[in-house]
Amino acid sequence: MSRIVDAVVPPRMGRGFRWLLGSSWASNIGDGIALAAGPLLVNSQTGSAFLVALAAVLQRLPWLVFGLWAGVVADRWDRRRVIIGANLARVVVVAVLCAAIVSGSVNIAVVLVAMLLIGIAEVFVDTTSQTLLPMLVRPADLGTGNARLQAGYLTANQLVGPLVGASLFALGAAWPFVVQVVCVLLAVYLIFRLELPSRTLPAGAGARTHVLRDIAEGLRWTWNHAAIRTLAIVILVFNLTWAAPWGILVKYSTDHLGMGEVGYGLLLAAAAVGGVLGVLVYGRLERQFSPTGLMRTALTLEVLFHLALALATEGWQAVAILFVFGVYTFVWGTLSRTLRQRAVPEAFQGRVASVYGICTYGGLVGGTLVGGVLAEVWGLTAPMWFAFVGAGLTLALLWRPLGHVSAAALPEGAGPGVGPAARAPE
Repeated sequence: MSRIVDAVVPPRMGRGFRWLLGSSWASNIGDGIALAAGPLLVNSQTGSAFLVALAAVLQRLPWLVFGLWAGVVADRWDRRRVIIGANLARVVVVAVLCAAIVSGSVNIAVVLVAMLLIGIAEVFVDTTSQTLLPMLVRPADLGTGNARLQAGYLTANQLVGPLVGASLFALGAAWPFVVQVVCVLLAVYLIFRLELPSRTLPAGAGARTHVLRDIAEGLRWTWNHAAIRTLAIVILVFNLTWAAPWGILVKYSTDHLGMGEVGYGLLLAAAAVGGVLGVLVYGRLERQFSPTGLMRTALTLEVLFHLALALATEGWQAVAILFVFGVYTFVWGTLSRTLRQRAVPEAFQGRVASVYGICTYGGLVGGTLVGGVLAEVWGLTAPMWFAFVGAGLTLALLWRPLGHVSAAALPEGAGPGVGPAARAPE
């Protein structure tokens, strides 16, 4: 057993990383359960498709409202306490929701308010959590660390969690949320056990002043760093183009390809399985190929992904396409986060992560709206053609800047031991 643990979590990465990884996995199980149970609960309370969609929007909207503020909080306050406090707030909200379900007083208004409050708490948890890994492991081990965290996200949040959540909901509407509370409390306990190295906080840290100045400083730093600016633009545009077809994927699979509801679930499962493969081979890819080559390959496959969906006529073709999508998209996600964490100084980690969150969720919201309009006016493959052209043009414009990202995305004065090639064997 110890050999298996050491293979998953190499001893060189330290005990702190094990606490972080365990907390992340526990939290992802709870979130994965809610991923299936949340929409089922909303659907059980209303027959309105608009209200069902509104629940999803309310969980993403806080990123656009509180994202930059969350970045300042992560950089100015004790990061471990921020995560613990936000997760405990989430526990309280879900516990109240459970009580409302059990007592029979739950209604769509209560559910929507709960979704909004949970979304706000998740902004602070997710933003701050991204700053912990660079504090715990060497820069050369960031790729391995991110791959392990991504593996937990895929297996717990995308595969196991939703299946458990749907099964528990069938037993009783409150059960999945009770289990989510237990999972989040376990995550809080593991983070509580985590000891972070001391860090030098900016002058005035903890004070409720100069928040706008700190936000502006983070935005300026992101924009003035060419590599980080390039990655932010890629994340914004490629999330916008990705969300356009993804937002109508359920209708594309059921109406255009005739796959039915089970077929739609199969598409999501294929993407998740591909993602697991992607994170499993990430370490080998990082050692054998340059970051620039991996980035260009992943984004090229993203462009071809949209073209392939536009041309697909059979369900099995779409399943194969989604599997490949899962492989490259999680390689890209692990690599881009690793490069960002290596480049950004500790004092700016929270604010830069919040800028990336704004780009991610801004692109998702905008792309979903664009995709819905295009599909309504020009048909279910129109969002795929839009995404193919938009992503292709963006990649062409950023092809040369991507060539400089891997070299520029390093801390000042970093020696040769920082890069991927210098990683110790796993």
